[in-house]
Amino acid sequence: MAEPAYKRLPVDERRRLLLEVGAALFAEHAFEEISMSRIARAAGVSKPLLYHYFPSKIGLFKAAVAEKAEELQSLIEPSDDGEPLQQLLRSLDAYLAWIEANARTWSKLMQSATSIPEARELIEGFRDRTMNIALRRLTGRREPRPALRVAVKGWLGYMDAAILDWTETMDLEREKLRDLLVAAFVTSLSAAQQVDPKVQLTLQA
Repeated sequence: MAEPAYKRLPVDERRRLLLEVGAALFAEHAFEEISMSRIARAAGVSKPLLYHYFPSKIGLFKAAVAEKAEELQSLIEPSDDGEPLQQLLRSLDAYLAWIEANARTWSKLMQSATSIPEARELIEGFRDRTMNIALRRLTGRREPRPALRVAVKGWLGYMDAAILDWTETMDLEREKLRDLLVAAFVTSLSAAQQVDPKVQLTLQA
């Protein structure tokens, strides 16, 4: 007896499969190169079924990216153990390890941000959450002084550029990249304090 075109799966499992297939294709190809028909074929489902779960290609893309962003956010969420810089080191270790294992996915996402507003919004949301985590740990305040906010946001942009270069060349050990990012972070904080002496930070106990 011939095999069915696709196996009947529970709703959550089917959605998970479609997300995985979509994410894999988006990691290998530019967004414009992929069609819903191609995703459906790769997943072994009909196009109407794919549209049943995801009404549009951008909807599938956003869902795939949001899932990765949530996964990353859980990895970098610092614990309450240790001083702020120690927590940053651990978060960066986890962040860079994930990117090293998913280099193509990460680089394609960053490239997509220049042309796809939804990708840019998701990346900016991830950066904002990361910045808020860092600022709360450093100051204990929800609203940091402007010089500190600008310094941390600038560092996040620098970090993205440095990691993108690293994923393309992989000619620097991960631990050295981590140390470089931490050194740049400390320098940014020092610059904020020079501009505004009222900036109060807790880097160590």
